[in-house]
Amino acid sequence: MSPVDPAAPVTRHALEHHTSLEATLREIQALMERQEVVSQLVAREHTGKQELVQALVARQQAVELETKLNRLHPADAAFVLESLPAEQRDAAWQLIRKERRGSILLELAESVQAPLIEILADDELIAVAKQLPSTDFADLVENLPEERAARVLARLEAGERQQVQSALAFPEDSVGALMEMDPVTVRDDLTLEQATATLRGRRGLPEQLSVIFVVDRENVLKGVMSLTRLLFGEPGVRVAEAMDAEPVYFSTNGNADEAAQAFERYDLISAPVVNIHRQVVGWLSVDKVVDRLSEDSFKQSLGQVGLGDDVDLFGPVWQSGRKRWIWLGLNLFTAFVASRVIGVFEGSIEKLAALAALMPIVASIGGNTGNQTVALVIRGIALSQLNESNRLYLLRKEVAISTLNGLMWGFLMGVVTLLLYGSLPLAGVMALAMFLNMVVAAIAGVLCPLILERMGRDPVMGSSILLTAITDSMGFLIFLGLATALLL
Repeated sequence: MSPVDPAAPVTRHALEHHTSLEATLREIQALMERQEVVSQLVAREHTGKQELVQALVARQQAVELETKLNRLHPADAAFVLESLPAEQRDAAWQLIRKERRGSILLELAESVQAPLIEILADDELIAVAKQLPSTDFADLVENLPEERAARVLARLEAGERQQVQSALAFPEDSVGALMEMDPVTVRDDLTLEQATATLRGRRGLPEQLSVIFVVDRENVLKGVMSLTRLLFGEPGVRVAEAMDAEPVYFSTNGNADEAAQAFERYDLISAPVVNIHRQVVGWLSVDKVVDRLSEDSFKQSLGQVGLGDDVDLFGPVWQSGRKRWIWLGLNLFTAFVASRVIGVFEGSIEKLAALAALMPIVASIGGNTGNQTVALVIRGIALSQLNESNRLYLLRKEVAISTLNGLMWGFLMGVVTLLLYGSLPLAGVMALAMFLNMVVAAIAGVLCPLILERMGRDPVMGSSILLTAITDSMGFLIFLGLATALLL
């Protein structure tokens, strides 16, 4: 009898939930389409009661839609909104109850979130501020036009405004911008019983808090203590004796991506954040870190094809098309360069037609080789595994790997060329061209992201386009050049 997989029920539940959510999306879309059709039919009627009938039908449809939308979890409601075309999305957003809008906005992608915030009046945006922690509201405010952001902040209460402004003061990619500002601390000179009484005086504890942060009278971090140790330890024991004196902690000016990697590495659920004086000013929670990792993954997947993270799947055609112009233009330029390389050897191709059939293979295998190397290098940069001392080693290793693969696959393609065309010299040129282009691709795959990073550019956004230009142009140049020199 095979052992039962404890994760299986969770997986089945997740699949069932996703299926149910897709069904809900279809129901909402059907309701909105039906509402539009009914409104059009009623509008064609020419009776004195036309306006009344139209209003009643629209209200009935709106009530059903409102009920379905407001029963959804905020994350599920965000999924539905992101899956609707722009006009339907705006209509659905108006049906979301005001007290739920803040939590739903946080779950939305930035490309969908920004236009929905614009629909909100200043009063409604102030109401959202009351629903959210200051750091979360700061995430929304930073996407507003500068004039409107200042107007909204001016209407917040002094304490709330100060917290939001403090969150906005940190750079976007810093730990300070990611942290929560309500750390739960106890003094190290208290007993466990006194510390428990202190915590009871709070309104509540954050859901993701797994440890209590221990500080001295100056609020300087001394250690952390698990909730289990606090609740079940001897009441008379001092906190300083029960705490972990070597905690993992982060600085406000630390890199957010590095902090996210630390959470993953050390299996953290929460951790303190300190200022330059090591005073506790906030804390990081695992849900914030997971959101950060998901956002980074999303950016990388889009960046590899030249798209930013502000893309909206159902956004307006003109707006979406305009965002692709730069990268399409750059691709067109690199393709033109590759075509000019081919143009130089038109005479050679006319004399030996087999060259036209074989040269795409050389470019393609180079592109695949380079993409594998680029993916590894970008991952190394993201995880801070690459530095001045090991970059040369990585380059030598990738060249060695491409040399091995180039010899093997070049020889194989040479044999295939010989069988197809019966020409040993052509087979030799094909094998040599594949070998050389794979080596070039490996070198480009290492250098392109490293150079872009050194220039302060995002290596994800530009590496693939540069690599394609290099492997295509060099592949054609090497193959056609060798063929012209050795065969014609």
